[in-house]
Amino acid sequence: MAKNIYVGNLPWSCTEEELRAAFEAYGEVHSVKLVNDRETGRPRGFGFVEMEDQGALEAIKNLDGSDFGGRNIKVNESRPRPERPRW
Repeated sequence: MAKNIYVGNLPWSCTEEELRAAFEAYGEVHSVKLVNDRETGRPRGFGFVEMEDQGALEAIKNLDGSDFGGRNIKVNESRPRPERPRW
């Protein structure tokens, strides 16, 4: 089964290819998605990586707090976004 991993505090210059390469060291990466601001289209400094369970656990353990492009990235299993009330 695949796990979705949250990756935060990324440098704005980070590309999906660079992020994929960092995580591929720990297992097969299914997808990489960097999040951009809806209005400006500029990167928001976080994204998501989907990979197999065992590789995901290794990646989280080894990459959380590590230096990536001059910044200490935050890596953990993503949690579902809480429901926001609709007005």
